[in-house]
Amino acid sequence: MNDIDAKHRITDIAMLESQYGTPYQPALVKEVDYVHPVYRTFIEASPFVVLSTSGEGDLDSSPRGDRAGFVTVEDDKTLLIPDRPGNNRFDSLRNILEDPRVALFFLIPGIGETLRINGRATLSVDPDLLSRFVVNGKPPRLVIVVHVETVFFQCSKAVVRADLWNPEKRLERSALPSTGTMLAEVSKGRVNAEDYDAALPERVRTMLY
Repeated sequence: MNDIDAKHRITDIAMLESQYGTPYQPALVKEVDYVHPVYRTFIEASPFVVLSTSGEGDLDSSPRGDRAGFVTVEDDKTLLIPDRPGNNRFDSLRNILEDPRVALFFLIPGIGETLRINGRATLSVDPDLLSRFVVNGKPPRLVIVVHVETVFFQCSKAVVRADLWNPEKRLERSALPSTGTMLAEVSKGRVNAEDYDAALPERVRTMLY
């Protein structure tokens, strides 16, 4: 670390508070310890959530997406998240077994505000629970049960600054390296880019559920 970083580094809460000042009052009162009905509307309208976890020496943020409302509000202290097929790394699930603390970040296309939930999670393979989330005849591998501890919405500033939902800002997929190209590059050729890209659309279609 260079001298500039060392000289100007913030090292304690007092220094941090002096940099930012008093929290804006609405930013404090918006936090509750349960799923308020107005927050439930956000969860039920959201097709996308990021699940963040921590484990022994490992951090993970995992995107989860499905039809709007796929995260079920079981009651005002409990959420249910079906775990659909992925890459079988199960980093976030392993972390939950090591450290149950989780954070959820909900996005809704076209909406500036986001919703944040912190809590503790358990993993369930209860057949009755799995049967509630069957899609195309296929149940999830398990259900993540989140016991809610804090809930609050995030204002729209970040989304507005990013101009996130502006269709004119959308990139064509061809503007970035393909999935196969990225794998070939980082694996130093152990994955063939053309073969991977050719098989990807069918693999995605057949493995969504």
